[in-house]
Amino acid sequence: MMRTHTCGELNINNVGEKVRLCGWVRSIRDHGNLKFIDLKDRYGVTQIVCSPEEAKEEWEKIERIKNEYVICVEGIVVKRPEGTINKKISTGEIEVKLLSFEILNECKDLPFEIENLEKINEFLRLKYRYLDIRRESLQKNLI
Repeated sequence: MMRTHTCGELNINNVGEKVRLCGWVRSIRDHGNLKFIDLKDRYGVTQIVCSPEEAKEEWEKIERIKNEYVICVEGIVVKRPEGTINKKISTGEIEVKLLSFEILNECKDLPFEIENLEKINEFLRLKYRYLDIRRESLQKNLI
């Protein structure tokens, strides 16, 4: 089995479980001693956290990935520290502590950012419609 859960279904009841998630890398943030990956699929977003002490090899491999790479992550669900809870998303009370990950597919630079289409030419959006429909608002319309 490829994944145990989707990126939008984990919650506080899953704390302590070992999970496997697959999705697109929406963003990567490096905070010096911690790296965060927002992993997205059609069901939602889950935050992945990596520290060099707990996953040294993975810490170094994260340098290879970019936004929109497709990865498969294995980790342990943990409760987010107080003050870091994100009530805007369904998985906002938890994060997944990274144990390992695998790059399933790399991505070349896209013609536009999927999350930010305010200044994108309509013809460009139509030419790359398969990327445009990955926007949340269009996905909701299709569903």
